[in-house]
Amino acid sequence: MSADTASATVLVVDDEPQIVRALRINLSARGYKVITAHDGTAALKAVAETKPDVVVLDLGLPDLDGTEVIAGLRGWTTVPIIVLSARGDSADKVQALDAGADDYVTKPFGMDELLARLRAAVRRSASSGVDGADAVVDTGSFRIDLAAKKVRRDGKEVHLTKTEWGVLELLVRNRGRLVAQKQLLHEVWGPTYETESHYLRVYLAQLRRKLEPEPSRPRHLLTEPGMGYRFEV
Repeated sequence: MSADTASATVLVVDDEPQIVRALRINLSARGYKVITAHDGTAALKAVAETKPDVVVLDLGLPDLDGTEVIAGLRGWTTVPIIVLSARGDSADKVQALDAGADDYVTKPFGMDELLARLRAAVRRSASSGVDGADAVVDTGSFRIDLAAKKVRRDGKEVHLTKTEWGVLELLVRNRGRLVAQKQLLHEVWGPTYETESHYLRVYLAQLRRKLEPEPSRPRHLLTEPGMGYRFEV
C-alpha cells in the first residue's frame, strides 16, 4: 500500500454491478477502503455519513442525474469527485465540471488511468484539507440537512422556497463568517442583482419567521448592518 492510498476511502457510485465489482476488486487490492452506492440518493447519504476521501461517480443513475448529485455535494463539501461516465460528449463533460466535478473519465476506461487520477485526487484532498463540514447542522432550535436540502423544526419539516434555501445554504456553508450583501445577491440571484439589498431584508425576515424561536431577536440568522449577514450555531 502506498502512502497515497493508506487508509483512503473511496465511494463508488454506479448502478452497473459489473463496474462496481471491478472497481471494488481493483481498489481494494491497492489498499483503498471501498464503499458503494447504487443511486444518487444513497450517494448523498453515504458521503454525509462516511466522509470519503474521494467519490467516483457515474452520471447515469436511476433516480438523480449525476450532475444533481455533484451540485448537492458541493453545497457543503469539497470532497474530490471523479466522474466515470459513458457520456463522452464535450457538453456533458463541461456540465459536470461546471457543477463541481474535479475530473472526468469516459467509459470504457483503462484501470491504470483511473488509478492514476484517483491517486492524484487523494493527494489533492490530503494537501488541501477537505473541509470536513458536517452535512447536518443542529442549532438547538432547528436542524439543517445540507445533503438532503431539508430543514426541520420541532420535529417537523419546514418548507422553504428555492430562493430561501439558497440564502440559508450559503450562510450555513460560511457559518461563523460574515457574508457580504453583494456576495449573497450575486450567488443566489445573479450578477445583475448585486445592488438589490432589499431582497435580502425580505428573505431574511421570511427565514427568521420560519426558523427562529423569536424572529425579532434572532440568535442564528444575524445581520451586520450595512455589511451583510452571518449564521451562528
